[in-house]
Amino acid sequence: MTRKMHAAVVVAFGKPLEFREYDVPTPGPGQILVKTEACGVCHTDLHAANGDWPVKPNPPFTPGHEGIGLVAAIGAGVRTVKEGDRVGVPWLYSACGHCEYCLQAWETVCAKAEFGGYTKNGGFADYIIADPDYVAHIPKGLGAKEAAPLICAGITTYKGIKQTEARAGEWIVISGAGGLGHLGIQYAKAMGLRVCAVDIDDGKLAHATKLGADMVVNAKNGDPIEAVKKGTDGGAHGVLITAPSLGAFKQGVGMTRKRGTCVLVGLPPGDFPLPLFDVVANCITVRGSFVGNREDMAEALSFAAQGKVKADIELQPLSAINEVFQRLAHGDVPSRVVLDFSGAAPVGSKR
Repeated sequence: MTRKMHAAVVVAFGKPLEFREYDVPTPGPGQILVKTEACGVCHTDLHAANGDWPVKPNPPFTPGHEGIGLVAAIGAGVRTVKEGDRVGVPWLYSACGHCEYCLQAWETVCAKAEFGGYTKNGGFADYIIADPDYVAHIPKGLGAKEAAPLICAGITTYKGIKQTEARAGEWIVISGAGGLGHLGIQYAKAMGLRVCAVDIDDGKLAHATKLGADMVVNAKNGDPIEAVKKGTDGGAHGVLITAPSLGAFKQGVGMTRKRGTCVLVGLPPGDFPLPLFDVVANCITVRGSFVGNREDMAEALSFAAQGKVKADIELQPLSAINEVFQRLAHGDVPSRVVLDFSGAAPVGSKR
């Protein structure tokens, strides 16, 4: 008898996901089959479902790029993982491995890169087909639910902090203290940086203080740029902007110290209002950062395995994904939602 699986599927942009039933796929040569234990929900999943970005996925597709699970089967020629291994199927699903970017460990910008839950079916499903050369290897002692947000939100903030080139003892601003930012604060502290958290929510800022932030600034109160400059004696050596707000982007450049680096990982709609005179006169570097490579992934997970970084998670069943998306759209998700597949009851589905 053919085994069945359930998946939450985007059938049309801007429409609720549909729950469908499929045959469990068989991995082909060079592929693995992962039995999903948990999958984080990222704002990118909502963008994918709405077709918000210039390069769009092709419905029908299954979102989810924070899927964690156990390898259930391997295809011919697979040597890097074995059945029973716990792996993650991340945003970077695969790349060509041979272009100038791949050879320099910048495979995230490979022209032939494939992306989980976007160009390849992702983790909002009981099973995922994956490329064994690009899965995340989850360290022992780190559970699936705890690991899920780290293979996207975690690696994104960790890589962004590295891209600021701020050194231990220097100041970094984490703009946005929510789903990405609360992880960025923890990574920055673990890396020996002094952290200033900026947000417009006093509750998130209070949590940032508990996580180790040395300074917090509410961007709605007074002039946040001047507050940061005063508190850091001239501005932060590095600024990481996770908030999906054009205002936060403009403020972030103003908070950057002379010869500092402002790194952008948030993706608000619209054009970036870059103050050219300030950038030139103060020799500021403005840099985009897009997730991270496989080495970054291993490092980001290692911090968590050592107990230095822990995501705030809210567990939900796959059947609640449309409600979760509604909450994401209204900014009503203070932490990271993780879809829990352990013992989940089947959802209503269509074939």
